[in-house]
Amino acid sequence: MQAPVPFELTAPAHWRVLDFIADLHLHPGAARSLEAWRHHLRHTPADAVFILGDLFEVWVGDDAAALPGHFAAACAQILAEVTPQRAVFFMHGNRDFLVGADFFARTGVQPLPDPTVLGFGGARWLLSHGDALCTADTAYQAFRQQVRSPGWQADFLGRPLVEREALARALREQSMQHQRSLPPAQWADVDAQAACAWLRAAHAPVLIHGHTHRPAVHELACDDLPHARRIVLGDWDLEAAAPRAEVLRLASDGAWQRLPPD
Repeated sequence: MQAPVPFELTAPAHWRVLDFIADLHLHPGAARSLEAWRHHLRHTPADAVFILGDLFEVWVGDDAAALPGHFAAACAQILAEVTPQRAVFFMHGNRDFLVGADFFARTGVQPLPDPTVLGFGGARWLLSHGDALCTADTAYQAFRQQVRSPGWQADFLGRPLVEREALARALREQSMQHQRSLPPAQWADVDAQAACAWLRAAHAPVLIHGHTHRPAVHELACDDLPHARRIVLGDWDLEAAAPRAEVLRLASDGAWQRLPPD
C-alpha cells in the first residue's frame, strides 16, 4: 500500500506531558468506563489528551449530541467542560468515523487526521488509530472504504436517527459474531511492512496506535529506519470480569509509561 502523507502537528513549547488513549468504546451500558474517563479528563496532569479512535462504541451522527438526555449529549458535555482546561484531540476510529464538525464545534475538541506526525520533545511520533494498517483483513478494508465515502455517509446521515441507531446495532452485532467465530490468533493485526512504509513517509521512528486491543511494543525491522517500533495502546472495559483501562503517558524527554486513569 502507498503510505499516506501525514498531517503535521507541533506541540507548543510549554507542553511537558501528554496522554494517549484509544478504544474506550463508550456506550450507555459502560457506566464505570464513562466515569473513569470523565474523572481522568478532569484530573490528569497532562497538557493535552490524544484520543486515537473508538472513543465511542458507535456514533450515528452529531445530531444525537444535541438531544437532551441522549448518551451522546452527555459525553459531549463532559468534553465541553474539559477543553477550556486542556487541549483534547480526537482521531476517528472504525466505530466513530461519523463524528463531524458539529461535534467539534460543540465540544471544543480538535480533530486529528489519521495519520498525524506529532513533534514533541525534539522527536517525531506517528499517531494513527491503526485500522488502515490491518491490510490482511481485506473484507474490513473494503467496508472501510465504503463507509468513509462521502456518498455513503450522506445517505446514512440523511436517515432518521432511530433508523440509524437500529442499523448501527445490526452492524455491530454482525461484527461481534464474526469476531467470536475467529480464534484470537486470527484476529486482524497491523501489517509490519505497511507500518514501516508509514514511518518512512513520516520520517518518524515510533508509531503509536490503538484498534487491535493488544497492548504491546513491537520492534519493527525497517531496513532504512533503525530502532523503529510501534506502541499499541490498551483498550478500556471497566465492566468486564477483569476490568481494564490504560493511559499511555509521554513526557517531553521521551520517557513513556502505561498507567491507570487518574
